[in-house]
Amino acid sequence: MFDSSFPNRRNYHIAWLNSLFVDHAIFRLLWSNFQTVIPGKVYRSNHPTPTRLLNLTKKYHLKTIINLRGKRNCGSDALSRHISHKLNLKHYDLPFESRGAPHIDRILNLANIYKTIEFPLLIHCKSGADRAGLVSALILLFENYDIHSAMRQLSWKYGHFKYSRTGILDAFFTQYLQQTHGKVKFLYWLQSQYNEKQLKDSFKSKKISSFITDNILHRE
Repeated sequence: MFDSSFPNRRNYHIAWLNSLFVDHAIFRLLWSNFQTVIPGKVYRSNHPTPTRLLNLTKKYHLKTIINLRGKRNCGSDALSRHISHKLNLKHYDLPFESRGAPHIDRILNLANIYKTIEFPLLIHCKSGADRAGLVSALILLFENYDIHSAMRQLSWKYGHFKYSRTGILDAFFTQYLQQTHGKVKFLYWLQSQYNEKQLKDSFKSKKISSFITDNILHRE
């Protein structure tokens, strides 16, 4: 079990090795997938290294971080908790799926927490492509942006592939658009019309795209 308090330097070094070579953070050393969602308020990225989180906090005056991976037994998790504590960042664990129909209860929990947090906010998953895109889109809808602006948060430029299994996230927002034309409040639609099982049963991905995201890019 990785301990974010790091009682000795050996634990710290082990966490780094695990983060780099087991959690694939070696690919995130030069690639942050950092983007602005709402200027001055909300930002998104892949799982930040401690140095990157330090620099982002200084540059954007971050106050809160939302971890969409949830609490995990890995070096990346321990390292980010350690630096978040040192930087006095409020740290939330709000796990979301990238390959399943979005859960109503998790979205409502996010909506409630979003009302109370201190900004600026950084949200991250592992790669910053799928779950970060989903939650960025949700936040834009909470903020009364239009559905088309929200859906652009799920894009190939962030590393999101709509024809893989992660495309179920696109299908979720497409369903909202088709059923309401964007004229019904998103949270009302979510609680009155959205059917998780129906979306899951109806969505079909393409095998090649799914192979790339699952086996080559090692997405969660």
